[in-house]
Amino acid sequence: MIVDDPETLAEVTAQFVAYEQALVTNDVPALDGFFRNARETIRYGVRENLYGYAEIQAFRAARPGQGLERALERTSITTYGQDLATCSTMFRREGSTRVGRQMQTWVRFPEGWRIVAAHVSLMET
Repeated sequence: MIVDDPETLAEVTAQFVAYEQALVTNDVPALDGFFRNARETIRYGVRENLYGYAEIQAFRAARPGQGLERALERTSITTYGQDLATCSTMFRREGSTRVGRQMQTWVRFPEGWRIVAAHVSLMET
């Protein structure tokens, strides 16, 4: 297995950057499109545990769209073969004493790269 194949790494990095842009601009349709539309898709958030695409989609639709800007730190993207990747990053929001942590597992499907598992948490610095 090739770890961090340059072409695969570039593809996933582009997806991660596009996801981040959609997140901070609250582009809900784009955000929905990054997650695999399946009952197995999971997203653990700061205050929510979402099982299945429908729960993730409902969360996105109801979430406030303000105050989403953030600065990323220590972003790490690793690919395993040509069809699996993990993306991890820390983030900070202006005026907050907490640091956020975000992890995603991405899988390549016929329709493209999709997140199948995600976790977001906050901790005091």
